[in-house]
Amino acid sequence: MNTKYIFVTGGVVSSLGKGIISASIGKLLQARGYKVTIQKFDPYINIDPGTLNPYEHGECYVTADGMETDLDLGHYERFTGIHTSRHNSVTTGRIYKAVIDRERHGDYLGKTIQVVPHITDEIKRRMLRIDEGKENFDFVITEVGGTIGDIESAPFMEAIRQLRWQLGHDAVCVHLTYVPYLKAADELKTKPTQHSVKELQGMGIQPDILVLRTERHLDDSMRLKVASFCNVDLECVVQSEDMPSIYEVPVSMQRQGLDAAILRKIGIPVGETPAMKPWHDFLEKQRNATREVHIGLVGKYDLQDAYKSIRESLNLAGIYNGVKAKLHFVNSEEVTADNVEEKLKGLAGIIVCPGFGQRGIEGKIIAAEYTRTHDIPTFGICLGMQMMVIEFARNVLGYKDANSSEMDGETAHNVIDMMEEQKTITQMGGTMRLGAYECELLQGSRAYAAYGGKALISERHRHRYEFNNAYKSEYETAGMKCVGINPTADLVEIVEIPEKKWYIGAQFHPEYSSTVLHPHPLFMDFVKACVNH
Repeated sequence: MNTKYIFVTGGVVSSLGKGIISASIGKLLQARGYKVTIQKFDPYINIDPGTLNPYEHGECYVTADGMETDLDLGHYERFTGIHTSRHNSVTTGRIYKAVIDRERHGDYLGKTIQVVPHITDEIKRRMLRIDEGKENFDFVITEVGGTIGDIESAPFMEAIRQLRWQLGHDAVCVHLTYVPYLKAADELKTKPTQHSVKELQGMGIQPDILVLRTERHLDDSMRLKVASFCNVDLECVVQSEDMPSIYEVPVSMQRQGLDAAILRKIGIPVGETPAMKPWHDFLEKQRNATREVHIGLVGKYDLQDAYKSIRESLNLAGIYNGVKAKLHFVNSEEVTADNVEEKLKGLAGIIVCPGFGQRGIEGKIIAAEYTRTHDIPTFGICLGMQMMVIEFARNVLGYKDANSSEMDGETAHNVIDMMEEQKTITQMGGTMRLGAYECELLQGSRAYAAYGGKALISERHRHRYEFNNAYKSEYETAGMKCVGINPTADLVEIVEIPEKKWYIGAQFHPEYSSTVLHPHPLFMDFVKACVNH
């Protein structure tokens, strides 16, 4: 069959959950046996979110092939288990750069470069994945970031309008809007949705399916009103109510026939509704996981989306361990030697969070010392692992000035140092050690056991600085073992203190590989240690 294209747009306000709906559609079509990929088109002009502050855009998610992308790609991968790549994340910046590079090369033969057709043609080319002919998909789902009416998203909307005409029944537009509840009037209001659809129609796009985001249940009369005003079939108006968990959304969408409506619009026989037994088994585990285990996230970004993949990985690992992971943010800027006991009181374990820069690192080091000396399960990720290494150098090896050359270029004991190949790099964007690299695990180590006895693993990275191998023997003699090594570059990937209940630091980001049906083994083992503690 020809590849079918689903475009997901949003109206009224941002943050309605387009990423969750896109991931849910992908999951439902996948359950029907179709091969699916999901891509995100972001209207901002940055080449990628790699240089954006997490307060601006939440976490930066990294694909296995080393692309810094939007956090929605994390949802896509967690829901579907697919591996996204650099082709699944596109920004206005990448589009314009590609067109300008070709213009500078002389490819346009003296033509005036314009938004239409040159920019829109480049957008269409990427939406159709013309350069990705090696892999054929039954469905390509394209989510467009932002909100209908934004100046930045206009070229994307024009590209979708053109594609709808070119592709005919092979394309479907799903529009996500908001139906607010006015407490004073005790009424749900559909007018914002009507205006949003009119705005979309004004751009030449008629939505095929409407997903109404709502905090209150919408009755059939409300759905019929929306269908009538927006020229959409009643069966194609579904609601996305607040759920106890985002992982309930695919089941809710299936119950309302969202996947069936998409197939009917495209002209594919609907067939039987998939049972999705593994997914339902997971949801049953989630409902039964009522006992709480309290875990601290020691970091500097007091924002839920800043550590989104870590939070989801802990939640998933908790569910599979039969517990509810109750997460507590501990601001590392506020942690001191005097208050660390009070800050970490009642926590069964802590994550020393990743990040960049000087701010908040001393608090992370103090927290790592406290959990090491009090034998509290501790998991350091990327910069968090580096802070565990620095703490050990200062308080066990006796190098009181030990530091990372990122934080102190003059330190005599740079136990964390910049990678050799990074020293000549001047540009910041997309130049770190990015993507999946192999790691050999030491047999008999805690990490080796966590991975189920696998000797060779592959994990994703995002960093410039590394454990300084000049100090390796000193660490190992003093009790911090280097149990994960990159076989090509001899870089230390995992450190652990075997005598502790669970004290492991990973230079990579395991949270990027944790999915609903396959939670990451390190998070599984860490949460298990927290439960036992």
